[in-house]
Amino acid sequence: MSQATSTSMNEHGGTSAGRTVVRAKPLMSMRQILLMNLGFFGIQYSFGMQQTAINPIYTYLGASPEELPLLNLAGPITGLLIQPMIGAWSDRTWHPRWGRRKPFFIVGAIGCSICLFLFPFVSAIWMAALLLWLLDASNNTAMEPYKAFIADRLPPSQLAKGFLAQSFFAGLGITLANLSLVVFQSMISGAMASGIPYWVVGAFMLGSVCSIATVLVSVLSTAELPPSDEELAALRAEKHGPGRMISEIREAIVDMPVELRKLALVYFFQWFAMNCYWQFITLSMAQSIWDVDPHAEHLASNEGYTQATAWTGMVNGWYNIVTFMVSFALASAARRRGAKLVHIAALLCATVGLLIVPHLDNKWLVLVAITGLGIAWASILGVPYIMAVRMIPSTRYGVYMGIINMMIVIPMLIQTVSFSWIYSHLLGSNPNNAITFAAVFLGLAAAAMLWIKEPPIVRDVEDLSTQLPAAH
Repeated sequence: MSQATSTSMNEHGGTSAGRTVVRAKPLMSMRQILLMNLGFFGIQYSFGMQQTAINPIYTYLGASPEELPLLNLAGPITGLLIQPMIGAWSDRTWHPRWGRRKPFFIVGAIGCSICLFLFPFVSAIWMAALLLWLLDASNNTAMEPYKAFIADRLPPSQLAKGFLAQSFFAGLGITLANLSLVVFQSMISGAMASGIPYWVVGAFMLGSVCSIATVLVSVLSTAELPPSDEELAALRAEKHGPGRMISEIREAIVDMPVELRKLALVYFFQWFAMNCYWQFITLSMAQSIWDVDPHAEHLASNEGYTQATAWTGMVNGWYNIVTFMVSFALASAARRRGAKLVHIAALLCATVGLLIVPHLDNKWLVLVAITGLGIAWASILGVPYIMAVRMIPSTRYGVYMGIINMMIVIPMLIQTVSFSWIYSHLLGSNPNNAITFAAVFLGLAAAAMLWIKEPPIVRDVEDLSTQLPAAH
């Protein structure tokens, strides 16, 4: 049995109220790790549709480029409010049949499926914005416990493989979301009264099925590790309710390790940059490749803009193909070279790629340049968590994963409320400049990583000679 035992410190260096904490976590086979993470595929398909299709839908409904950041406010706000609460709540949850994290996967996946099904039928900007709020709330409910689930379930020697498996499925899910737009465009013609093409409708329908189906496979195939009698008694003795969860989030922020605080600066730059990329890549390519004026009237009906929208699916699909191709290579590199150096190198790859993209007038060369972003995206989704779980107590994985998500959504929130002014007054209302801005911020994220002292790699006290029997 793989164990990590310590007095007053857990296996990742966290305090545990002066008690000795023993965590027995059997090794899992690669097949079991993949099945455990399959639900992340469906969740990320939903995020892929948000990244590629939501902003064009806003444009089809009459939104201007300057309005896009505020119309995307749902993601940061719901992440800021929901993920820490879900994390604290799931830490205090245990059901003999449903477990600790699984109830949240299921509820979130059902919400995602319903919202994806309804989204193409919106007929006004306010309807799309409202449904995006509901979709993001569902996504965050499902996604936050997944990070904690990996830390709950795997011993230290397999954490890198577990988190990068999530990157693999994230890349695969977003790839399918984006490529479905390209494939359905060639197969389905016509549009709804709102102007939303039927091929966009088809992509959303596929996502609705994927969201719930893949999460159910993970839930049914992977058992959670039950708490010990002592842990279960402690859970039952603790106070519950929203007030206690808010108090626990506040306490966790106060107790946050110094190196985790430094990681927040890296997250600020990288997630601010990613939000800029997702919002402006379609307009940037429309301008530089198809010579479309991003401020022209009736932009949504412009053939060049339609081509750029479809090609955004190909571009985003490609960088996510790169993501799932390199994910396990990054896990190996992080184990050998350290997560810090791997993340710095990955962020620099994205910096170079995005600096090149606005200067290209050939759509195929964009695929070459965007490869660097695919490498960085694999690292962003997995590598920082390898370091983070070495910094935090195992009994507080859920709440700290929620706090880490706050480190993601706060930069995105700042971007949504500030970037309209930056775009108009500093970047000349030029979408190509917005992509260059994103590249610079990814470079600053790489520089901020140099400030972090990576925690030492925790080794298993004892490795299993046999793999865990098939979970049920």
